[in-house]
Amino acid sequence: MSKLFLTVLASTLVISLYAQDSTSVPRPQNKKSAKRDRMNNLMRMEEEGDLIFNKHNIFGIRLATDGYGISFEKGKYKTPTKTLLFEFELNEKKSPKEHRISATSDGFNYTSVVPYKLNNLYEFKMAVGQQHLIGGKGNKNGVAVTALYAGGITLGLLKPYYLDIQNQITGQTSRKTFDQVVTDTTTGDAITGASGFTVGWGHLSLKPALNAKQAMRFDYGRLNQSVTAIEVGLTEEFFFSKIPQVYLVPQKQFFFNAYVSILFGSRK
Repeated sequence: MSKLFLTVLASTLVISLYAQDSTSVPRPQNKKSAKRDRMNNLMRMEEEGDLIFNKHNIFGIRLATDGYGISFEKGKYKTPTKTLLFEFELNEKKSPKEHRISATSDGFNYTSVVPYKLNNLYEFKMAVGQQHLIGGKGNKNGVAVTALYAGGITLGLLKPYYLDIQNQITGQTSRKTFDQVVTDTTTGDAITGASGFTVGWGHLSLKPALNAKQAMRFDYGRLNQSVTAIEVGLTEEFFFSKIPQVYLVPQKQFFFNAYVSILFGSRK
């Protein structure tokens, strides 16, 4: 009797273990089905208007009233309405007094020059700030509105603006800054064009500054995991020394501008 009981018990355990093992083996999932489920989940989150994430990486193209540039932003989620921002920008600043004119016109070749320009001002900016969510998307066709502010340091790179010079008497060519052209008494020198972007890097001077910005961001991306946005705002910069940009134009230390940026990136 005991042998019969042990046999039945052993058989029951074997059947039970086999059933558990068979149910633990996952069924292969169709790739299309998995992709469809993922998209449905993303759309559901979009419809709910949630912007819940751990971090984001955003690239931008920036057009300002005094120049242009590119940007990169890294965000770290703190609360449902606050995000810590680390921002980096590479810009060129231009004076509103700058304008291009044709230096030569021989019927075939046209070169241009910015008259009275003394220096190109490039800058690398680093800033830390916060983003505050004002209004979520609400639905998949909505727009998330955020306000943000940031402040940091700027490293300005002042590069002399060189001109191509040709002496109409001797035919000799040279390169000079506009300051040198004004003070030079050589007879027959004529400006034939600008020397170009690659000339002058050996004579850089560093111009540090402090920066700040305030902006509004409008994210109209279809999915919350991607960023497609427009940002408009104001920036202020205070350099520790005056910046010579254009001849006879008063040099400034404080720069103020308005800008608009096109942003694209991703959230995780």
